[in-house]
Amino acid sequence: MTGTAVRTGPGATARDLVGRLAGGGSGTVFALLILIFAIIFTLNPSFAAPPSLLAFVKAAAPLVILAAGQYLVIVSGELDLSVGSLVGAQVVLAAALIDGEASRTVPVLLLMIAFGAAVGLVNGLVTTLLKVPSIITTLGTMLVLYGAIRLWTGGAPTGALSDEFRVAGRGGIEDLPFIGQLPWALLILLAVGGAVVALMRSPFGRTLVATGDNDTAAAFSGARVWRVRTLAFVGSSLLATLAGILIGGFAGVTAQVGDGLEFAAITAVVLGGVVLGGGRGTVIAAMAGALTVEALFTLFNQLSLPSTIQPTVQGLIIIAAVAYAARERPIRSPRSAEPALPGPDKPTEVPPAGGTR
Repeated sequence: MTGTAVRTGPGATARDLVGRLAGGGSGTVFALLILIFAIIFTLNPSFAAPPSLLAFVKAAAPLVILAAGQYLVIVSGELDLSVGSLVGAQVVLAAALIDGEASRTVPVLLLMIAFGAAVGLVNGLVTTLLKVPSIITTLGTMLVLYGAIRLWTGGAPTGALSDEFRVAGRGGIEDLPFIGQLPWALLILLAVGGAVVALMRSPFGRTLVATGDNDTAAAFSGARVWRVRTLAFVGSSLLATLAGILIGGFAGVTAQVGDGLEFAAITAVVLGGVVLGGGRGTVIAAMAGALTVEALFTLFNQLSLPSTIQPTVQGLIIIAAVAYAARERPIRSPRSAEPALPGPDKPTEVPPAGGTR
């Protein structure tokens, strides 16, 4: 009898439940999000008011958009560590170039888009054509951007963002009944989510997932793996640029803008059940993972826990999610449960009469 043994008993069920909650999953991330919100509403009932919820979404929108971009890279089998430094570089550059002048806003926005696309293109081509592992490529890009901005500004950002630049992250449709303000950040977030979902349902999205699942098989089926992965890096950098625009509008310019966002985005994606290594996971779950991370940190604030606990929690989530995915992968693989196929029949050699050799 072949197959994988089924674990039974209350102990196995409890372990499986804890593993799924700790390791993430497309279904359990929504349950975890609801659970965290329920605790927050219990501790602070006023948080359930529509204005408070919309304020939470406005603050969470940049991370959710970053998670959508990180998803494109991770589901293709790669990793992008440069998005946090890219966000910081974009905001600092925008402040220095605009310097409070409204007439410079649109040209600087266009320059930011071009710069973001160039960074993604470099990351993609170095990874796919030069065969440098993406974790090394994007780590190098992260350090280059971080060092260049610190060298240029001397560690203290200069200039100022115009009011027009800050509208996307701060403003919205005002004086609406019941909710007050409908943030532009929420509308941008919904547009990005819809666009990425449509992209993943297109032939490009299916090829992207197939590349992450098995790039050799995808190449044999006619997919241009290098181009698909390069475009994933470009998409990640463009969405990081958009996140930088929202962060700059919402929080302004500081020396720490963008710090740690790459790890927060990776935490969100793996919490959403997307497997590091590619080939599995949905963008909706990845974005829900980002909301869950933001809700979790909001809960920490409600409990008056120090902010220094956040990196520890992110690390534990990543380790648990990767360990759980690694445990589940052999179980879900049909090949692991199949017996080895017998080889071709060979004639049996009969020993000579009178003894054996």
